[in-house]
Amino acid sequence: MAIDPRELLRPRSPVDEPAPLAGTRAERVQRLQIGLIGIGAMVLLLGLADVVSERAQQTQADAVPEAAPTVEPSETTGPRDPLADAGVVPELPASPTPTASSGEAQPTGDVPPLPVTQNAPLE
Repeated sequence: MAIDPRELLRPRSPVDEPAPLAGTRAERVQRLQIGLIGIGAMVLLLGLADVVSERAQQTQADAVPEAAPTVEPSETTGPRDPLADAGVVPELPASPTPTASSGEAQPTGDVPPLPVTQNAPLE
């Protein structure tokens, strides 16, 4: 199929022309409607936020600032250990027992001792 030069030079019909950049009238009206609905939604949202914040301030102003306690607090007698009171944990002696502490800890026997190795001398 060869290209006919007369076909290329013939004026085109209006059907082949692309739509204008702004679109058709219906598309312009639709974009305008969407924009106006968006602006209206933002105005309603801001109004609702203002009502909510105003109501919160009014509620906070109407609240009793520092309600007085109805019962006086009773004195507590030191820290308590509920597990020891229930008998779950054995009671520990009040004072620690002195142990003979040398430079090294006493081996427990559950792990074999590490072999003594000769390290290189430090210079």
